[in-house]
Formats: sequence, C-alpha cells, structure tokens
Amino acid sequence: MKTNIYIKLSVFLLTLVTTFHLCLMVKLIPYNIAWGGQLKNDIKMYTFETLSIFINLFLISILLIKGNYLNFRLHEKTINIVLWIFFFIFILNTFGNIVAKSNFVKAFSAMTLILAILIWYILKKEQEITTTH
Repeated sequence: MKTNIYIKLSVFLLTLVTTFHLCLMVKLIPYNIAWGGQLKNDIKMYTFETLSIFINLFLISILLIKGNYLNFRLHEKTINIVLWIFFFIFILNTFGNIVAKSNFVKAFSAMTLILAILIWYILKKEQEITTTH
C-alpha cells in the first residue's frame, strides 16, 4: 500500500526535524539560527523547542496510528482532521519560510512543502480507498 510509504517517509522527515530541534535544545547547534532569529535567550529557546518537539512527536504519533504501526485507536475522522490541519499549517509555513530573511529558514520551505505533499497523498490515498469500496 503506497500510503504506508508516504507515512514512513513523513515519519522519517519529522524524526530528522525533531532531532534538529533536540540539537538546538542541547546547544549542539546555535539556537540563534532557528525561528527567524527570534530566540534571544535560553528561556525562550527552551519554550519554543519544547513546544516544537511536542508537536512533532504528536504528528509522528498520529501518522503511526494512521499507518497501524501503533496499537492505539482513534476515530479515523479525527485522525484525518488532524492531518488536514497539519497540511494547512505546513502550506502556510512553507510560504512563511520562503519570505523569511534568513537563507537557513528559507531552506526549510522545501521540507515543509514536502511534508505538506506527503500528508496530501496520505489523505488522498485514503479517500481513494474509501470511495472504491
């Protein structure tokens, strides 16, 4: 099933993003390069990075549930609504990253666009399977 390939790729990319945020949090990477340079102190950095990691782990969990990799049940409609919300967030984030001042942040527009496309395919493949049965 192609949907599982899209789910696995999305989880892989989100794991890379989460790892990046962890590296910022433990200061392996200077945090002033992230968030458009808005992070001016450790408290703000820890707040933003903790929230970002939580959101990424939440989306990874939703995708793993969608692909039946986690033995946790949520109503399919709820999962799809969450994925549609993330799809629109990634689209908006892509445009925001494109117009960013930092080239580093601009580079993330490709990642957010790819994630939006993958989520689109996951949702559309689900729709095709539902309508053909």
